[in-house]
Order: sequence, then C-alpha cells, then structure tokens
Amino acid sequence: MKPTFLAIITVFVTAVMLIFTACAGEDRTGVTDDEVVIGSWAPLEGPAALWGSVARGMDAYFKMINDEGGIHGRDIRFIYRNDGYEPARTVSVVRQMVQSDGVFMFAGGVGTAPGMAVKDYILDRNIPWVSPASGSTHWAFPPHDYLFSTYPLYSEEAAVQVDYLVEEMGLSKIGIIYQSDDYGRGGRIGAELALEAHGLEMVATVSTQIMDTDLNSHVARLQSAGAEAVLLWVLPRQAAITLGTAAVRGFSPQWVASSTLSDMALMYDITDGGWADVIFSSFGGIDINNPELYEKYKAALEKHHPDVRWGTFAIAGFLFAEPIAEGLRIAGSELTRESFVEAMESIRGFQGLGPEINFGPGIRQGTRSTFLVRCVSATEFEKLTDFRESDIDIDEAIKRLGL
Repeated sequence: MKPTFLAIITVFVTAVMLIFTACAGEDRTGVTDDEVVIGSWAPLEGPAALWGSVARGMDAYFKMINDEGGIHGRDIRFIYRNDGYEPARTVSVVRQMVQSDGVFMFAGGVGTAPGMAVKDYILDRNIPWVSPASGSTHWAFPPHDYLFSTYPLYSEEAAVQVDYLVEEMGLSKIGIIYQSDDYGRGGRIGAELALEAHGLEMVATVSTQIMDTDLNSHVARLQSAGAEAVLLWVLPRQAAITLGTAAVRGFSPQWVASSTLSDMALMYDITDGGWADVIFSSFGGIDINNPELYEKYKAALEKHHPDVRWGTFAIAGFLFAEPIAEGLRIAGSELTRESFVEAMESIRGFQGLGPEINFGPGIRQGTRSTFLVRCVSATEFEKLTDFRESDIDIDEAIKRLGL
C-alpha cells in the first residue's frame, strides 16, 4: 500500500519535531524546570589540598542561593570532584560530569595545568565555563564565546608587585622562586617585563616542581645572587619550606607572594609565624568593600561547610560564583547555554566582594585588578595599595609564554 499524502506529511513533521527536540535538549543540557546542574573540580587531597576550599566556598554560595529560593525557580545542583591537582585526573572527572552527570556548565576549576587539560574538551562541546581558578592568559586571550575569566592575570599581578618594590620601596635586586608551569612562569614573565620597564633585570630565577620538598639549593641561589626581595610563585607548602629554609640560612629578603598564597591566617600558621612582614597580592576577601555581604557569606560557609575555615580560598569560591548567579538571573527563566552566554556578555559594572567585573563582545577577561597587603600577624594586616593594574604589554607576555 502506498503511503497517503497525509501520512507523508505526518512523518515529515514528526521528524522535524524530533530534530528540534534533540537540538533543544542538547541546548538545555543540565536544565530542568526545577534545577540547573553546575560542575567543578578541585584538589581535595595532595600537595595542593589547601586550594580545595575554593570549591567548598562555591558550594556554600550556591547552597545559600538555593536557601533563598534559587534563581527563576531553579535550585543549583553543584557537583565538584577531586582531581588532586593532577591533569590526568581532571580529564577523568570532567568527562564523568559531562557524560554521566549532564552538567549545564562548569564553574571555577582549580589550577592552570588541570584547566588546560580539559579546556578543549569543554569548549569543543560549547559548554559554558566561568571563572577558572587561575590567572593564566589561556582563558581569555584569545577570547572564546563560552569561556569567561574573573581571576586577575598572573603576569599583571607580578608586574604590580615589582612596580611597588621598585617605585615605593626602592629595591632593585629582585629574584623569584616559581612553579615550573604556566602559573609560575606567568608570574616570572610579568615580573621580568616590569623590571625591564625600570631598566632592571631579575637577579635570580629559580624554578620548582610540584613535588619538590628539599629547597635548600633553590634558596642558596637566591641568597648568593644578593636578592633584596624574592617573589613567591609556588604552592603553599613550598612557600612554607622556602621561608623555613631561608631562616636557617640567615637569609631574610622582602618576601612577596602571589594571590594563591593570600590566605594570611593559614600561611602564618603553616610557617609558624614566619609569614609576618610578607607582602602578598589579593583581589578580594581581605579588603572588605561590602561588610554586610561579607558577613552573609561567612554565615553561609559556617552553615553548609562548618569544617571549612573562613579564609581567602573559601572566599575566592564565593567571588568566582557571584558572576555566575548574576548571569543566570539575567538569562531569565528560558535558560539555555546560548542565553546564558549572552547574559554573561552583557555584564557591566558588577561588583560583589571583589573588584568590578566587566565583560562584552570579545571581552572575556572580567577584571585585571589586584591590591597589595602586608601581613602583620595571623589576623592583622596593613593594606599597602588600592586596586591596581599594570602597564605591561599582555601580548608580549603571551608571546614569551609561548602561547
């Protein structure tokens, strides 16, 4: 029997509807009427475990949002998995969250190397990713439609540190001990560019590997070079080892630490007070620009993660999550990945606990500002500067990084 015209039309319309439904389903992966699923990763164990509080801070923030009724009637189901700061494990947990958990987007994600291991996998699938917990230039240069960065650039952060040491402390012999990856090299190159602008050169550049624990030879090189100031671009544990080793050797330069070491109370504790007088970069959490919001977030962490200390790393989780909630609100009730990206791109002048955030067409680095603080004790600090940006050429920094 030949199919009737009506039957042919019915089959055609059904096929079109199936295609449309499939496309719409893909576009709305991780979204239902009641929830939106967001994924992340962090080192919850291992040498970088202290940074695991970033993910726990984000979790507390999203749970706080849910306590307030969610966004457009949806709760946020936040899934974060342990990768131990090992890129191969990051690949595994991200694949699991995409293929099994069906995440709508990714938020945060600690570390440059872990993030780079999954960047192409995420973006090739047009999955939004907001606020990688890393100041690498990889995230926003060149810009990608689905990726938004809110962590100030490592290279600019180090340049701000150098400018302060040279211009306001009158120091010229500056060295660096840095992690041998994009995080540490970003700091080294930014510092070198800033020194060149002052007609100076680094007196010593000493690299480390993540698992290094004997840093005596590293400190000896900095000491023999006569470094008056040393930039610390390493893991928290290695920063503590470096200061302890230097103390034994009678080497006491001005230590200047990256924002990844800005949890003052923690660093003061693990260095047995050796963190006193250390200068470090920060982009939020210490300089309280909104006391009411600060206390609200602190209460949320105490409620949802009472075992996590309220400090810089947990606060960073709140900072990274803030623009995500803003994007979800702007996107409206008919949430898709595309509408979320458009909403994020429209964010202008948004400010929570950190610096002002601005995105736009082709602009995916939301802020480039940091400020400097001097540690006085475990709980006392001296704010040295307001938010600052550097004058270094980012294109040149990227070129030197070989990106």
